[in-house]
Amino acid sequence: MKRFHVHVAVEDLAHSLQFYSAMFGAEPSVVKSDYAKWMLEDPRINFAISQRGAAVGVDHLGIQVDNAEELVALQAQFKAADAAAVSEPGMACCYSESDKHWARDPSGIAWEGYHTLATIPTFNRGEALAESSACCTPALQPVAMKITPKNSCAPGSGCC
Repeated sequence: MKRFHVHVAVEDLAHSLQFYSAMFGAEPSVVKSDYAKWMLEDPRINFAISQRGAAVGVDHLGIQVDNAEELVALQAQFKAADAAAVSEPGMACCYSESDKHWARDPSGIAWEGYHTLATIPTFNRGEALAESSACCTPALQPVAMKITPKNSCAPGSGCC
């Protein structure tokens, strides 16, 4: 089964922990000195926050799957969306090791498709991150969409 994933870079982890715990009506399932994660069932979401010096806001979105077969299907969906996906098997990211695929949507938002394999004790196994990311999002180019008009009406012609 799939779970929606959101990772947000925050300025003040302690204040954000209080806010999101109250908003979700639940305590996080993982709390570290620079990171927290809620694995909620209603709504079914993996919501993570981190304070690692990145720009505050949504770092990336994603879909977490339960097994390798679902990840293969998700990779096919990335390709069908014309996304130039980057594959990263066995990648250390945040406090987990995962097989994953990354893509960027036409607006430049990073999307992660992944299957978690194990937890790890240190953030990214202690590897440095790019300053622009709160997590381990690779450098990707946004998808160049090919838009084909559905009709040939000219703007202002009154036919649309």
